[in-house]
Amino acid sequence: MKIGFIGTGNMGSLLIGAFIRAGIVQPTQVIASSRTLSKLRACEREHPGIQIASSNRQATVGAKYVFLCIKPLDYREVIEEIAPALSADQVVVSITSPVMLAQLEELLPCKVAKVIPSVVNSIGSGASLVMWGSRLTQLDRVELHQLLSAISRPIEIEESAVRAASDLSSCGPAFLAYVLEDFIVAAVLMGMDRETATELAGEMMLGTARLLLERPCTPSELQAMVAVPGGITEAALQVLRKSTRGVFTQVLNTTHEKFTEDLDRVDSSLFPREYT
Repeated sequence: MKIGFIGTGNMGSLLIGAFIRAGIVQPTQVIASSRTLSKLRACEREHPGIQIASSNRQATVGAKYVFLCIKPLDYREVIEEIAPALSADQVVVSITSPVMLAQLEELLPCKVAKVIPSVVNSIGSGASLVMWGSRLTQLDRVELHQLLSAISRPIEIEESAVRAASDLSSCGPAFLAYVLEDFIVAAVLMGMDRETATELAGEMMLGTARLLLERPCTPSELQAMVAVPGGITEAALQVLRKSTRGVFTQVLNTTHEKFTEDLDRVDSSLFPREYT
């Protein structure tokens, strides 16, 4: 199986590395293109044996899957270049949430899917969000699911839920890292050295996630397991609740507003209107 990658920025290089480290593909089965040659060369140095394409079109030749790891407003230019080279049995996988499956199917002659990865997939952890195009067969779905299972837990969602789901799985690590950083700084101000505080915070986060998924229990139940009435944790939780109530609603409102703007911009880019 050969996999093509168009774009080797943060997510493109992350996916290439994750698939190779997982052993689901060998470097020689990967072909990549990028408009930034230095990023391509860096990827080649990290994974000797990968093929460097001279063009986006070349990156699609012979590839079962072609991952589009590019910015939303770059899609039109890339699609115009690669569409003539694609065959009906190939699968183009978009990793960009505001580019819709119906738009891709209108512009491409092949099968399409949408996958939203997460930075934690780089260590074979976390979820990947999967949405299927209408042309995919059941076998196509099984094969792509197996590929993604090597680096993540693939979770199928409706495309209409992609923004909220992305906030949790893809943006979530940044949001929680921000909260964790604040927690670590507070511990340092209380006299703890930063290295130890960071190690404790990371282990706490890992253990909390495992409890939620493996026990399993809800976040509310986990709070009750730790916070006894009248205790230190309960007193601190009251402060936290007052300070942060509604903050994640504001966060998600912000991401949804930006997503709506991006949808309009992408649509105008892919299907420009002529005004008379």
